[in-house]
Order: sequence, then structure tokens, then C-alpha cells
Amino acid sequence: MQESFQESFIADTAILSQFQAVGRGLFQRGLISSHSGNLSMLLEDKLLITRRGCMLGDIRDLDLVETRLDRSDRISPLASSELQVHRTIYQNTKSRALVHAHPPHAIALSLTEKVVTPRDGEGMGLVPSVPVLGGAGITPRDIADPIAEALRDYPIVLVYGYGCFAASQLLEETLLWITAMEESCHILFLLKSLGNH
Repeated sequence: MQESFQESFIADTAILSQFQAVGRGLFQRGLISSHSGNLSMLLEDKLLITRRGCMLGDIRDLDLVETRLDRSDRISPLASSELQVHRTIYQNTKSRALVHAHPPHAIALSLTEKVVTPRDGEGMGLVPSVPVLGGAGITPRDIADPIAEALRDYPIVLVYGYGCFAASQLLEETLLWITAMEESCHILFLLKSLGNH
């Protein structure tokens, strides 16, 4: 009995550490503001998601909410406001980890582009094409199905004026997609400022 409790505690600590590392990475790189964005991980028939309004740069154990994948339960109201989008993505893709962030250069480009196409070597290798979904006044909850559908073919998508959703098997890999995309978007901005479109 004691052994299984220790194994459970170690597993929970390892999962918490993953959430903390990715949340801190997003905040330190300016990819979210103090209380924005959300992270989740699929655990069999349940999902673990950051709570509504938590500070991703300083995630504590009480900031993680475990809820059902198929329907709401009594703890669901504590979860991120993007819970339904996360559920829809998990139900329609093979993803096991999701991150929603607000990278500023990428958001700016989402207001003018239908597809963001990196021109730098790393961007072309990691995220060669990032679709922009939605339009003015559209929130991710309004287009959860199209987001999930796009994430079958792309590791990351942008929602017009709102931010990105990145999906993978690992939380850490979603951070790779987001940082690579934002760096590529920054480079595209620099190119535009040089008059090179």
C-alpha cells in the first residue's frame, strides 16, 4: 500500500513539474501575460488542466484541475475558460498535451494573414505553415471544432487576434512549437520593417 502511494506521489510531482516548467517558460519569454493562457494534459479518460485565472509563471499544485473528458462535473467550473476547446481537441485528435498562449508577434500577424509562413530555417523546419482560423469577434469556443480539425494536420494553429493552440504528445514539445512560431513571426516583422515583404 505504501509503495503504490509513493509511486502515485512521484507521478503527480513529475506532472506538476512539467506544468511548472512550461508555464514558467511561456511567461519568461513573454508569450503570455500574468494570468493568461492555459495548459492541459490527457490522463486516460480524464484531463488535467490549469484552473481559471491561474498564473502560469507560478503554477502550484492547487492550480491543476482534474476533470472528465466527456462531460462536466462538480469541479469543472474551476477549470480554465477554454476547457471545452481542450476537450474538443482531445476528442478529435491523438494529442495528449495542449497549450494555449498569446505570443504577441504571432497575434499581430494573425490580424493580417490567413496563413503564417516562416522564412527562417528553424521555423521552416519546425512549423512551416501555421493556419489562422476565425475572424473579428470570434473566440476559440466559437470554433473549437475547426481548431481540432486543423490540429490533426498542424502542430500549432492561430486564432485571429486571440493567440495560438499547440498540440503534441508532450507538454514540453508544445512549448517548442510556440517559441519557434513566435521567433519566426518576429523575424517576419523585422523583414517587413526592412521593406522586404
